[in-house]
Amino acid sequence: MPRRTSTLFGVLVVLVAAVVGTVLGLSAGNGRASRASRPSRPPAAHPTGSTVARRSAPTPATSVRAGTVVFASPRAGASPGPNLAAGSDPSALPADVLIADRSNGRLLVVSPTGQVVWRFPRPGDLAPGQTFGIPNGAFFSPSGKEIVATEEGDQVVTVIDVATHRILWRYGTPGSSGGGPGHLANPDDAMVLPDGDVVAADIKNCSIVFLKPGDAVPVARIGVDTPYCYHAPPERFGSPNGAFPLRDGDLLVTETNGDWVDELTPSGQVRWSTHPPGVRDPSGTNEVAPGRYLTADATRPGQAVELDAQGTLLWRYGPASGPGMLDQPSLCVPVPTNGDVLCTDDGNDRVVVIDPRTDRIVWQYGHTGVPGTAPGYLRQPAGVDLVPPYSLAVRLAPTMVTPPTACVSTAPPGTCTFGPAAAVSAAGTSGAASTSG
Repeated sequence: MPRRTSTLFGVLVVLVAAVVGTVLGLSAGNGRASRASRPSRPPAAHPTGSTVARRSAPTPATSVRAGTVVFASPRAGASPGPNLAAGSDPSALPADVLIADRSNGRLLVVSPTGQVVWRFPRPGDLAPGQTFGIPNGAFFSPSGKEIVATEEGDQVVTVIDVATHRILWRYGTPGSSGGGPGHLANPDDAMVLPDGDVVAADIKNCSIVFLKPGDAVPVARIGVDTPYCYHAPPERFGSPNGAFPLRDGDLLVTETNGDWVDELTPSGQVRWSTHPPGVRDPSGTNEVAPGRYLTADATRPGQAVELDAQGTLLWRYGPASGPGMLDQPSLCVPVPTNGDVLCTDDGNDRVVVIDPRTDRIVWQYGHTGVPGTAPGYLRQPAGVDLVPPYSLAVRLAPTMVTPPTACVSTAPPGTCTFGPAAAVSAAGTSGAASTSG
């Protein structure tokens, strides 16, 4: 199924209303080790599901500003609202969560207490002729003023102004998959770079693309623009579904075809490749800390797995059954303030926070296996990010990759291209970048 700084913001004190109500049960897996021991703990067997105990480490009340929109973290001791699963602990999150609610065709920002504080699109947000559907990934820009959404099923990457709820620009032709100018083929997990350009995995074109607002062709492409995907970086990638920035300025690419994770420079030099241990369908691999990487295994039962560059297992969460079991998770990202892990649980229609000290789910938005559109419900969510300054792009902006200006000398001809050459025309396809489609 589809998958799925450094500007600081003014700090204001806000109070988040706490409402207690009757909600669904929260699921979990059995505990294994303390957080202090995580960096050196050995590989663990998959835990089984059990009942979660509430955590007790509160975070202070703060707020951050994205554009002109203020999103808030919970005040100390805040109680979960009625939209969260029972037992959820708001202090598991330092700030609000951006959710790409894929099959509901919307983006939501949800507070740690479960309130929906921002959504897109609302009635009137889309201009005549504009569409927005099937967002499988969404991330804040390094400025915090925009959100980039990847609409894999609609074949476009869209940048949205947070304050005005307007589409600023998009690349791709809605509803039309392909190669060549103005086309993408199942793009995934696009991210805005500090200079405003966008990097994205172009899954079915087997490559990584760099896009500039308004340009009709990619700024650069790593990999040949071909529909024949297999592991041979940098010539081509095995259906890449993520190209996440690293602290050293490189990219971390996930290949679902062949189960690979690769680190490569923006100019196409491959530093290493490895198989995530025990993972059948890796998705959205990203960096936890230098030398530690986190991937989701988009299977049923699914997993969240930490590994190093040699493919050594550092931590695994993957109950094989029970309420803690994950179902085709698309993306897991670290919570930078406490070492927890925030995951989409696509097939279970929920977003969860996992505490690796106990291997328990400690926060949940969405009713397990019950899709819906009402507050507290999701339908196959496929993307998550934290609100700035905890968002991925804001945290990594000082060292984030910029579009390449030269290819590595060892790159085979045609595997690293720029300007018009970066968009190799595919037979029978044409199109252009759009600001309103």
